[in-house]
Amino acid sequence: MSFLAKKCGLQLQPPSIILIYEDQLKNNIRKRIMPVRNFSRFSDCSRAAEQLKNNPRHKAYLNGVSLEQLQKLHRLLRCHLEGQSLTQSLEQIKREETLDPEEDLNKLDDKELAKRKKIMDELFEKNRKKKDDPDFIYDVEVAFPQDEELESCEWDTKSDEEF
Repeated sequence: MSFLAKKCGLQLQPPSIILIYEDQLKNNIRKRIMPVRNFSRFSDCSRAAEQLKNNPRHKAYLNGVSLEQLQKLHRLLRCHLEGQSLTQSLEQIKREETLDPEEDLNKLDDKELAKRKKIMDELFEKNRKKKDDPDFIYDVEVAFPQDEELESCEWDTKSDEEF
C-alpha cells in the first residue's frame, strides 16, 4: 500500500496520535487515529514512539513520519499527564532541544551528553553546505579584522612551569 503522511499531531483526550495522510492508490485524504495505550507520566517517550512506529497495524501509515516527531508528541503527552499546560510543555521541549553555549558538557551523564551530541549533529547537518548547494564555495578565505584588541584567556598567559 502507498500512504503519504501529510500532518501528524496529538489528541490529549483520549490520548491518541492523529495522522492525516494521502492514500495514493485511491487519491484521497484520510485521517487515522492511533490510540496511545499504557502510557503514563513515567513512561519512556522514545520507547513508546518506537513501539508505535513498529506496530504492524500502523507501520505502513507511519513510514513518512520521523521517529523524532513521534518522540516529541509523546513528550508533549507526558508533560500533559504531569499537569503542565500546552504552552509550558512546548517551552520545556524547546529548551530540551536547544543548546546552551555556556553549559559545561563535562558535568553531564552519558544519556544527557548523547542528547546534546545528537542536537549538535542535527544542527551541523542542517547548516552544512554541500557540493550540490547553489551557494557552495570550495575555497573560502576569510580576513579577520586586526584592528580590534585580541581577547586573551587566563590559560594563554600562564607558563608551563606553573603547572
